[in-house]
Amino acid sequence: MSYRHILVPTDGSARSQRAIAMAVTLAAQLNARVTSIYVVPEGVPTLFSGGKLYGSGVVSSRVRAAIRKAADEALDAVAAAADRAGVRHTSMRTTAHAPWQAIVRAVRAADADLIVMATHGRRGLAALGSQTLKTVAHSPVPVLVCR
Repeated sequence: MSYRHILVPTDGSARSQRAIAMAVTLAAQLNARVTSIYVVPEGVPTLFSGGKLYGSGVVSSRVRAAIRKAADEALDAVAAAADRAGVRHTSMRTTAHAPWQAIVRAVRAADADLIVMATHGRRGLAALGSQTLKTVAHSPVPVLVCR
């Protein structure tokens, strides 16, 4: 099977940088395109994940600005990697109660045929993390998980 459109979720972390590199490398080799997605989890006014700040709609303008900046930086990293490799790319951002649901919706909306995403650095099933594991379980397309 030849993949034509790769979705790469990113949160700007070092783990997602490895997934971005893999997605862009595959896209360049397959003459595919890449769509990056940044999902802001809803439901908790503010929380921290790997040094990155996320939040919901019930936050101050300073927090919203920080979230926008984090999203821009994460998505810009994908765009820069794709540009360097000569890969066509687009990006999207969204909020969702469960990030895996937004990723699955995005795969359908973008008509992607592969997801390349990061996981935690632990061993075993715990290494996948809840969002990655749920994406794998519910995705209508193959998921390449990068450690």
